[in-house]
Amino acid sequence: MNKSSVISLSGGLDSTALLLNLINNKYKVYALSFDYGQKHKIELEKAVLNIKYLNSEGFDIKHKILDISDTMTILDSSLTNENERIPSGYYKEKNMRSTVVPNRNAIFSSFAYAYAISLNKETSSEINISLGVHLGDHEIYPDCRIEFYDKLFDAFKIGNWNTEDIKFYLPYLNHAKSDVLKDALNICKKLDLDFEKIFRNTITSYSPNGEGVSNGKTASDVERILAFNEIGLKDPLKYQTSWENVLEYALNSEKNYKSSSNY
Repeated sequence: MNKSSVISLSGGLDSTALLLNLINNKYKVYALSFDYGQKHKIELEKAVLNIKYLNSEGFDIKHKILDISDTMTILDSSLTNENERIPSGYYKEKNMRSTVVPNRNAIFSSFAYAYAISLNKETSSEINISLGVHLGDHEIYPDCRIEFYDKLFDAFKIGNWNTEDIKFYLPYLNHAKSDVLKDALNICKKLDLDFEKIFRNTITSYSPNGEGVSNGKTASDVERILAFNEIGLKDPLKYQTSWENVLEYALNSEKNYKSSSNY
């Protein structure tokens, strides 16, 4: 049976690694990206760059960017509220909860599920809804937990006809970000793809500067930097300061969190 997948592609590290996972597993890929008024909208430009690169390498990926920014102005989050500062520090600190966008993954998944049902009418094949949620997300983001997706997709199934072929695919759900990177690295080697180019064309920061360059201090940056360091690689992404500086900040943030929380 032909396999297809609708992926929620942010332009960040996790969903980009998931995109590689899908093409490695020979899925026909339909990527959805969302402009939801996020301060780090440059991630959408990064997603476009990687789609173009992968298409040039012979992988046929259909990509749509949905502008839902007007609808998200009613939601409170430091990711979308210009008057609220993006917090810095370690990923699991409680102040990072300000970066939660209420119901974001349910909204994205709803679009993806509806798209999958429509595609299923054309292809008559199994279609997976693919999301790059991983173990590091669970503590801060409740909409990145398996119990959420189990109930959400049950509701989608109840609320629609012809859903027998619609599944969800969350391969990184119980894996750390370093595992996500390892998977991407192995796939790039296998498919002869440029790992550094692909991940240079991602951004994880929630608060890049006007040129789209991160200072390496937001929680998502810190987690990313630690993941690259854990697998013995230097992040190919450009930061406002040197790799040594952003790595030192990330390591100190992790150390301070663990010592203060009796980790």
